[in-house]
Amino acid sequence: MKILIIDDNTDIRMLLEMTINAMGHEFNSTPSGLEGLEMIKGEIYDLVLLDLTMPNFSGLDVLNALDEEGLCTRQPIVLFTASLYLSTSDMEEKLMNKEIHSILSKPSDIDQIMQKINEIQAEYESKNK
Repeated sequence: MKILIIDDNTDIRMLLEMTINAMGHEFNSTPSGLEGLEMIKGEIYDLVLLDLTMPNFSGLDVLNALDEEGLCTRQPIVLFTASLYLSTSDMEEKLMNKEIHSILSKPSDIDQIMQKINEIQAEYESKNK
């Protein structure tokens, strides 16, 4: 699978890169929401892990731009965040209405991340049979 990580935290990106490479998947990443948006527009990924709270152009900005262009459903988007935005069910419902796949809370242990990647890979494989 081709996986894109959009997260401003260098340590998280490095950990995810090691994990995703060890699982045998292709890995791309960026610390910038705006650059991540351009990457998504230019290429289809099998999974996008998106941090919600980033400076300048947040994950929410990325989702809004993708939603406006009808691109949210091109690939599964998993929010990967410790954001307090998700503390209200209203905000979580708004995000789910943008057709994101799911939400992983930070901090997540590596097993949770691997389980989510495996879940999405199984969905991908069942669609493409």
